[in-house]
Amino acid sequence: MPFHKYPPKIWEAMKLKEGIYSRLPKHYLRSLEVREPTPVHWKPLGIQYRANPETGQRERVQDVPVPIYYPPASQTGLWGGEGWISGFRYANNDKMSNRLKKTWKPQLFKRELYSEILDHMFTIQVTARALDLIDAAYGFDFYILKTPKEDLSSKLGMDLKRAMLLRLARRNTDLYPNDPVKRQKVYDKYKQFEIPEEEAEWVGLSLEEAVEKQRQLEYKEPVPLFKVYVEELVKEVQMQKLAEPLCVEKK
Repeated sequence: MPFHKYPPKIWEAMKLKEGIYSRLPKHYLRSLEVREPTPVHWKPLGIQYRANPETGQRERVQDVPVPIYYPPASQTGLWGGEGWISGFRYANNDKMSNRLKKTWKPQLFKRELYSEILDHMFTIQVTARALDLIDAAYGFDFYILKTPKEDLSSKLGMDLKRAMLLRLARRNTDLYPNDPVKRQKVYDKYKQFEIPEEEAEWVGLSLEEAVEKQRQLEYKEPVPLFKVYVEELVKEVQMQKLAEPLCVEKK
């Protein structure tokens, strides 16, 4: 498809309709749709109009999201939707002085978080907000499974979600092998999040990872030429035998 005929903004969306991209599972393509995350660094007004405090006249207002930058380090931790915010500050807190560039960064902590589904203790870099969200969700596993992709904003978080969903879908005995009662309790506790294994395998994959996975699924080992020639020779011999006239013996 000649992309140069279309605006650059839609090139990425058009690319998904061609070649191997178009053969990716539909449920995965739906997961690529851009969704607005829950506001973290700003608070929506929730209204379209309000009265001017000075004139009393009705005027239109709009929500202006604060631009957030998610550094690479945020993808290996759980920041609870927080990121870096760039702005300006006054030198020496004097509004008559020059403005200086400043970047506000969340405070990070290293915490050990235990997953019941994976039966593993993870040491993860988190923010205070992420810890509050884990408490509000009543546990680490519930937080990972309940929180959508746009709010996790973390590759690690989505990789953990995929691992949890795969274990729930397979229900294998690797979980608590010596305690089947506890294993069944865990599976029943998180049963509401179960999805088919063929869908769970694609959860959280980047577009590059998904394309490579699809390429491996479609890959077929090349057949050696000698096998091809042998099959053709066998077919030719069979056709020759069928073409030969039948000989009837005379008594």
